[in-house]
Amino acid sequence: MDTAHLITAFVTLFVIVDPVGLAPVFVALTRGMGRVERRAIGLRAALVGAALMTLFGLAGQSILDFVGISIPAFRIAGGLLLFVTAFDMLFERRARRREDRASADEVQDDAHDPSVFPLATPLIAGPGALVTMILLVGRAGPGWQGIVAVHLVMLAVVVLCVVSFLLAGPIERALGKTGTDVVSRLLGMLLAALSVQFVIDGIMGALRAAGLMVAG
Repeated sequence: MDTAHLITAFVTLFVIVDPVGLAPVFVALTRGMGRVERRAIGLRAALVGAALMTLFGLAGQSILDFVGISIPAFRIAGGLLLFVTAFDMLFERRARRREDRASADEVQDDAHDPSVFPLATPLIAGPGALVTMILLVGRAGPGWQGIVAVHLVMLAVVVLCVVSFLLAGPIERALGKTGTDVVSRLLGMLLAALSVQFVIDGIMGALRAAGLMVAG
């Protein structure tokens, strides 16, 4: 796999995963958490996201074929899951749950840990990133060198996600409570739009696969 293909792979994954854009989302999803807890969530999300992309890079097409799931259906499912998170952010349901637990002096449980969902998937390892890993590995050519190179590029993008997560604290302090509320609502709307776009892409892909429309 030559340098040009590596650069293309990096740019493609960087644009799809968008580590820079994940920073304010991470701030909104971890509001009120301490630095240690926030760091643990960021690292856990990155590890799970990297593991999922590695899995799909190595065996993604085989997995989807085995269970009879098409890539368009996979995109639609990711979009619906992401919409749930967007709804919570828009109406601050996560923040209210966290405040209720704090006032009741309860220990925070894993059910409200955003590291696996929605950070690891579908935000880091979303349908677009997972499908991209399948395609990049398919274009890497024969031999393990190209496959390893694609996965190293993916890990570099995930490391950039961790860096953006570590900057979440300063970003939150700079925004303040009001600014964080505004950003959380705005990002909720953007995530809702992104989730709908996933669904639309999945529907269009399904229609193309069925031969009911011409690819644009």
